[in-house]
Amino acid sequence: MNVSEFNYDLPEELIAQTPLAKRDESRLMILDRKIQTIEHKIFKNIIDYLEPGDCLVRNNTKVIPARIYGQKETGAKVEFLLLNNLEGDIWESIVRPGNKLHVGTKVIFGEGILQAEILEIMPGGTRKVKFSYDGIFNEILDQIGLMPLPPYIHEELKEKNRYQTVYAKYNGSAAAPTAGLHFTPELLKQIEQKGVKIANVTLHVGIGTFRPVKEEKVENHEMHTEHYYIKPEDANIINETKEQGKRVIAVGTTSCRVLETVADETGRVKEAEGDTQIFIYPGYQYKCLDGLITNFHLPQSTLLMLVSALAGKEFVLKAYQEAVKEKYRFFSFGDAMFIN
Repeated sequence: MNVSEFNYDLPEELIAQTPLAKRDESRLMILDRKIQTIEHKIFKNIIDYLEPGDCLVRNNTKVIPARIYGQKETGAKVEFLLLNNLEGDIWESIVRPGNKLHVGTKVIFGEGILQAEILEIMPGGTRKVKFSYDGIFNEILDQIGLMPLPPYIHEELKEKNRYQTVYAKYNGSAAAPTAGLHFTPELLKQIEQKGVKIANVTLHVGIGTFRPVKEEKVENHEMHTEHYYIKPEDANIINETKEQGKRVIAVGTTSCRVLETVADETGRVKEAEGDTQIFIYPGYQYKCLDGLITNFHLPQSTLLMLVSALAGKEFVLKAYQEAVKEKYRFFSFGDAMFIN
């Protein structure tokens, strides 16, 4: 299967640069896989497509303000993007300018409230960095860090919490699980009052989620690794839903990847923690997932392939063409789709 089969034409002006004033007033495209229909709604209408006994599975990871600007002892300005917490105060980071940050280089941030030393150059050119500070690391990041917005967003984000779901709980992501950005506390409460169950998983989204597929053949692409865990109480909710013949609906491709990583052949899941490199593309048989709420994804991306595996490549690309024609907003701050 060629990567070029997952291409579509997207006018640049449809790439959303800022979030809407109200989270749940973005648009919602409804795709019915069985009868191959497309409907146009508002996101808060999602409640009309959920049934009592269904289970929404959401990713409760929290984005850290992982982009920090500092200077070397020489005064030269540098930029760090924190990717993975390797152990303690040691992080894997993307650094710029890379050719100026050698092993042993020291950097200060925020007038000295945070210091860093380059320990090692890692495969791919990232750096292993040790941080030192007084106080609590995450509080210092909140003070001096910026949200690591995707490369296609050029506008400044005025409120940090708009690149965060309202149920974000566990620090660790370098990018938001963006399908969840549409939910408000009020909408979630209404959904629960209707009898829909909510289960949580945690997958810390890496910057690799934006990495383009460079291979010509889909099958040759190597997926990035992301850390996940699912607690026993959430696994139980998901398994009860399956046993009762109700639907398990993932909020976003990240929740989907956790479910499909931990599910057995019967669709049951269990408490687990680990790293996943699962790559879902057409031909993949879903084990646990029955529906998916997701945003619109980049051309030729692994996320578009995942969605195509669920709803069929031709149907998905037809829906994307319709979204372009109807001037939907695309990508992280854009509109959503429910695949039913």
